[in-house]
Amino acid sequence: MKLDSQVPGGPLETKWDRHRFELKLVNPANKRKFEVIVVGTGLAGASASATLAELGYRVKTFCIQDSARRAHSIAAQGGINAAKNYPGDGDSIWRLFYDTVKGGDFRAREANVYRLAQVSTLIIDQCVAQGVPFAREYGGLLANRSFGGAQVSRTFYARGQTGQQLLLGAYSAMMRQVHAGRVEMFPRRELVDLVLVDGQARGIVVRNLVTGKMESHAAHGVILATGGYGNIYFLSTNGMSGNVSATWRAHKKGALFANPSFTQIHPTCIPVHGTYQSKLTLMSESLRNDGRVWVPKNSADPRPANEIPEEDRNYFLEFKYPSFGNLVPRDVASRNVKEVCDLGMGVGATKYAVYLDLSDAIRRDGVEVIGKKYGNLFQMYEKITGQSPYNVPMMIYPAVHYTMGGLWVDYNLMSTIPGLFVLGEANFSDHGANRLGASALMQGLADGYFIIPYTIGGYFAGTKIQEVKADHPAFRDAIASASGFIDKLLSIKGSRTPADFHRELGRIMWEYVGMSRSEEGLLKAKEMILKLREEFWQNLRVPGSAEDYNQALERANRVADYLEFAELMVEDALGREESCGCPFNVAFQTEDHEALRRDESCSYVAAWEFGGNGRPATLHQEPLVFEYVKPATRSYK
Repeated sequence: MKLDSQVPGGPLETKWDRHRFELKLVNPANKRKFEVIVVGTGLAGASASATLAELGYRVKTFCIQDSARRAHSIAAQGGINAAKNYPGDGDSIWRLFYDTVKGGDFRAREANVYRLAQVSTLIIDQCVAQGVPFAREYGGLLANRSFGGAQVSRTFYARGQTGQQLLLGAYSAMMRQVHAGRVEMFPRRELVDLVLVDGQARGIVVRNLVTGKMESHAAHGVILATGGYGNIYFLSTNGMSGNVSATWRAHKKGALFANPSFTQIHPTCIPVHGTYQSKLTLMSESLRNDGRVWVPKNSADPRPANEIPEEDRNYFLEFKYPSFGNLVPRDVASRNVKEVCDLGMGVGATKYAVYLDLSDAIRRDGVEVIGKKYGNLFQMYEKITGQSPYNVPMMIYPAVHYTMGGLWVDYNLMSTIPGLFVLGEANFSDHGANRLGASALMQGLADGYFIIPYTIGGYFAGTKIQEVKADHPAFRDAIASASGFIDKLLSIKGSRTPADFHRELGRIMWEYVGMSRSEEGLLKAKEMILKLREEFWQNLRVPGSAEDYNQALERANRVADYLEFAELMVEDALGREESCGCPFNVAFQTEDHEALRRDESCSYVAAWEFGGNGRPATLHQEPLVFEYVKPATRSYK
């Protein structure tokens, strides 16, 4: 299989404008003849649904939650990047492009990243028009703050709830179309299979999570905007309903999966505090604008943090990276936090935490100013830990947060299955091996509002698509296959719960396929995952039936996919013979223990083709060519 990225020719700055002009168009009267399925109602899915319906397409939108407003985008805190240069501190589209390529450790496609930077300025205007309450300066201009990996302030924000406010904007736009009859909403549905007819994506089969009923839905094109797979680690900052199943089922139908081992560890999360904890809570990266990360110089120092004087504190990020200090990118900060804790210098009961201290900012700016910036984050921290960040430093430790890998897509955001488009975190396209903070919201809205409306139209106008109804034999076969899979899960009658298997898989993945990796550990993980999967199919217990609301069955369905996907993650990590982004391969590091990238052999997108049950996947490579940004050793010192 030869991968064709469909990147247009010409200068980087004009590629997208020229491509939009050259795409074939569907005239307004004909748009209503086309039906589009959108799976997911986060920022990417909701914005795509709203915009496509506004254009005249008939849209069916599906979400796993009871309300589209509960998509995980609502949990994003710190902000959204855009190259508007409101502070006048030297930002530009080119600088955002450069920072994103560099921050992704030179493992992203240049043309996609430049388009993202171009579109970023439009997103802010769109959201302001929708009434998103971005923070403003005294004079009325929208405020900006800094995020990791950049030396300019380009992050627009709404206190510590930016994702919620942006999602409400996209949700409102989508619900307007629901009211107009152009979007049909299907909540509490989970995709169980993608349906192909004549090699094209022509619909989906979903399970109604309340009734257990299987439903068939046909369309002319399918959009997956189902988020990432960070929950494979069991403990992550993701909502519990997040999973890999939609993209994994599409992968098994022929969509290549790109860079599955590229996962992001966020440095500022509340540390693990209990054996039966089900998820972790993020403290926004925006706190590193005013917060200082430190540990005591003497690891045995018994004094409370507030009683340790400046001369006895180790501000290790500021010391090691003077140019960026506490605002180094997430991968760099996470590795350094882990390193000081592994050396026994951590704090708290487990010693796997460091301080994130805002006391200097509170003394400088006052409680009221800091409260306006971060008040809801402080409340969240106090509610979980019982300690107020106004009085004592926060304690933080890295945790799984985002996944840069996803289904391979071309410049049009179409997968290797014609008619299957993939948006937001579900695709691989923009962030390389490490996403810069505040860029996830940017990508989701760029894909949904400003890219897919053009590219899906080009597909419809340039492709012969036969009429297919939901009673086509391909849908009946998909329902039979999905029902058989569920019956198999219910019939095992073992002794271990799906959550128990998920928790054990998470421990394996965090230990051997987490921040620090080695060939020995990855091979051990591969063996352990295989044994765990064998036990899963022999000793799983799912109570209840398939004909009602059954959360244990939901979890079992997703864990079964995770157990297959985990093996592909390990395989991809074994082939990535370098340290790139957050994953740190101990065999590839510099003399001062920084990540060692190997551009001569690893400058490619790893796109995996499903080989069939029990057979190895096939690797395809898309070479990465850098015409405008020369790959170099990332330095934030």
